Amino acid sequence: MNKKNTLFGLIVIGILYFIFGFVTWLNGTLIPFLQTACQLSEVAAYLVTFAFYISYFVWALPSSAILKRTGFKNGIAIGLFVMAVGAGLFIPASYTRSYILFLVALFIMGSGLALMQTAVNPYVTILGPHESAAKRMSIMGICNKFAGILAPIILGTILLTGFDALNEGIQNATAAADKEALLDELSTRLVRPYTVMTIILTLLGLLICFMHLPKVEDDGSDEIRGHTSIWRQTRLWFGVIALFFYVGVEVIAGDTIIKYGMSLGVAQESAKYFTSFTLIAMVLGYFIGVVLIPKVINQRQALVGCAVTGIALSAVAIAIPGGVAADFPFIDLGTFSPIQMHVPLTVLFVALLGLSNALVWPAIWPLALEGAGEHTKTGSALLIMAIAGGATLPLLYGRLAQACGTQYAYLIAIPCYLVILAFAIYCRKK
Repeated sequence: MNKKNTLFGLIVIGILYFIFGFVTWLNGTLIPFLQTACQLSEVAAYLVTFAFYISYFVWALPSSAILKRTGFKNGIAIGLFVMAVGAGLFIPASYTRSYILFLVALFIMGSGLALMQTAVNPYVTILGPHESAAKRMSIMGICNKFAGILAPIILGTILLTGFDALNEGIQNATAAADKEALLDELSTRLVRPYTVMTIILTLLGLLICFMHLPKVEDDGSDEIRGHTSIWRQTRLWFGVIALFFYVGVEVIAGDTIIKYGMSLGVAQESAKYFTSFTLIAMVLGYFIGVVLIPKVINQRQALVGCAVTGIALSAVAIAIPGGVAADFPFIDLGTFSPIQMHVPLTVLFVALLGLSNALVWPAIWPLALEGAGEHTKTGSALLIMAIAGGATLPLLYGRLAQACGTQYAYLIAIPCYLVILAFAIYCRKK
């Protein structure tokens, strides 16, 4: 491929990663919103992440088969159309306040993303030299997390403006009819943003149908002779396990932080920005990866650094008393006026986990697929299945939060980073 085709391919993939990030990181805002609108328990609220991320486990291998029939471009278009269907289901779910229908809609949106990511992630790893794959993945990650910074702020401004007062009115309502009316008013706030999202996803799907994308095929040159069975690809399987725990801890850091701040007494109007804090830290980590990989450090060394700092930050976040806080200058994106945010320091250390998480995904993919050869496509599907960690581990966090409090529940992050560290050490082997 010439440089022009490669650049064009990366630009298109960057736009798709932006979409991935925008849709994925809405969940942190949806969890507290739907908990109130649908009157859910702590654990039930985290079924939002379960429904969304379990779709990756269900659809990863079927997605691989679909892509063999449709090809890369058509597969992406189908994925966008499926996501549009899921976004559209939010409209009747909002009017009926049906939590089951919300979960079905999230599962469908995740299914569309599973199809798209099964194609896109290996595409990035082979769209250039192997040793700089983590650098390209970091660039894609910047697109992804920049969208993730915007998503909770935009949706939070729409959904959570005046939320505390409305929530107080719901709790103090004496008549059942009054309470139901307030809950219905809250739920219908979702209609407008998801209508716009449905239209945009549909138009993007149509655009991809008529767009020319360069073809990149893996020639199997990295195949390890004599190791023809995928069951003997120990590095790949270890990578799948590591990615499972990584996605789980990434989702915990991003999607629980709003509720965590609220549990420490932070008003919803301020807490809605906390997911964006995590993603700002991730973007900073991606920029570090772009600068350092592979000139200063290699992909494996970056993974070691991420795991070690993740363990340290988790320990500090758990150890700092929740009442210790500091004021930070910020911009209210609703009015664009400067404000002072009173933020518990433990929340900031949870947000800083984004810095530790940034280079894990870009590093695990090329390390796990190295030497996979003819099993590259199946290995990619298995890695996508590992995204199910984002479905199961936040539920476990919710259980721990009920049992021992929201702060000590972050103990779950430490074994996750230990698994990632073990994979990085294992990858010293050729």
